[in-house]
Amino acid sequence: MIRRHSVAGTSYAFDGLVEVMARATPLRSGDQLAGCAAGSDAERAAAQWVLADLPLTTFLDEQVVPAEDDEITRLILETHDAEAFAAIGHLTVGGLRDHLLEVAARPGSAATYAALAPGLTPEMVAAVSKIMRNQDLVLVAGAAEVRAGFRTTIGLPGRIATRLQPNHPTDDPAGIAAATLDGLLMGCGDAVIGINPATDSPRTTATLLHLLDDMRQRHEIPMQSCVLSHVTTTVDLVEAGAPVDLVFQSVAGTQGANRGFGVDVAMLREAGEATRSLGRGTVGDNVFYLETGQGSALSADAHLGTGGKPVDQQTLETRAYGLARVLEPLLINTVVGFIGPEYLYDGKQIIRAGLEDHFCGKLLGLPMGVDVCYTNHAEADSDDMDVLLTLLGVAGAAFVIAVPGADDVMLGYQSLSFHDALYVRQALGLRPAPEFEAWLAGLGMADEDGRVLAVDLGSSPLLGIASAGGAP
Repeated sequence: MIRRHSVAGTSYAFDGLVEVMARATPLRSGDQLAGCAAGSDAERAAAQWVLADLPLTTFLDEQVVPAEDDEITRLILETHDAEAFAAIGHLTVGGLRDHLLEVAARPGSAATYAALAPGLTPEMVAAVSKIMRNQDLVLVAGAAEVRAGFRTTIGLPGRIATRLQPNHPTDDPAGIAAATLDGLLMGCGDAVIGINPATDSPRTTATLLHLLDDMRQRHEIPMQSCVLSHVTTTVDLVEAGAPVDLVFQSVAGTQGANRGFGVDVAMLREAGEATRSLGRGTVGDNVFYLETGQGSALSADAHLGTGGKPVDQQTLETRAYGLARVLEPLLINTVVGFIGPEYLYDGKQIIRAGLEDHFCGKLLGLPMGVDVCYTNHAEADSDDMDVLLTLLGVAGAAFVIAVPGADDVMLGYQSLSFHDALYVRQALGLRPAPEFEAWLAGLGMADEDGRVLAVDLGSSPLLGIASAGGAP
């Protein structure tokens, strides 16, 4: 269906939902690369007017990726809750924006958003985000609340957790243990201690899993660990009796892109069942750690939708959340600036994308985190990351990622430092996850307000972590 709108005397036509969504998206380099971005600010404004006037039922009648070609589309449609949707089914996209902002101003907004989430499709949420200002994205996300748990509770209001990421270019246990000690002493690791292995070797993965689990038991740390190997590697180790807490996988918003990751929906569900059967959680049984990123489908050449037209990268990213919520993860984060400037060119685009991803994931019912990051060839710097981190803290992000010195020496990109986590907690009055905070306080490492205290490294009970690769 052709949809039209005029701006400043010029009429713009949009051929179908895919094109309207793409043209309405705030400017980003990935959409320009795919050839689906608006050609001007005027065309973008016209597309946003058209999008705002679309009934929400449009997204049930038209698919951006055909269901007959894509299992993610089928999953989205099969899991849509018609009863939850009935409360907003009469609205347009613009009406949904107004409704979300109105709910944010009411008492009990978190419960209202939670009841609404099953009735929203990812495409509806992506659409409404495209006509919202940054402050709208922050306000609504900050009023929503999504909790998950394993050994710590993620997503509680007034708290922000951290993934401690002690990567090492050769997977050296001693180097990983030293980085882990550094992070623990600064109050990081309450979301997960998660290692990106340099290789997908089952032997290396098992070694690192035992390292982290020995550390956890020796120091009675309420934490979960994860080695971010491919899901099949982790499931094999589950069957071999390795101490697996969380199963990790990168996921995307199309069947083709997930095929590029070597996964499908059935495989992921089976992995969740296998890991959950271990019963290793104490406060919950959410066992998935998932990562996503705008541009992943485009980079896999799996981004085409209805009519063979390119779907914008933010809509495809949000579709990944439709898969993720079926898996009920403990953690999910967008690695927002990791793929590079070909997809998000500069700090402005990274900040906007990070707020969009966080808003969309949280509104769909996910304990959403963000890797606040950029590559060294992007037009971005640490000042941009400070802005995004602060906005995410206000918006109630479940967790962020932190690495030694903000520089991941294995993956070769810039993320947040352990000090950045201390900054956002102090500046906004946020605290660690409660179970982890109690552990810090018990060691004299945190005060009654959850603020991390300086400790004498020489007398710290954690000193043994760095010796002999963390072995007891």
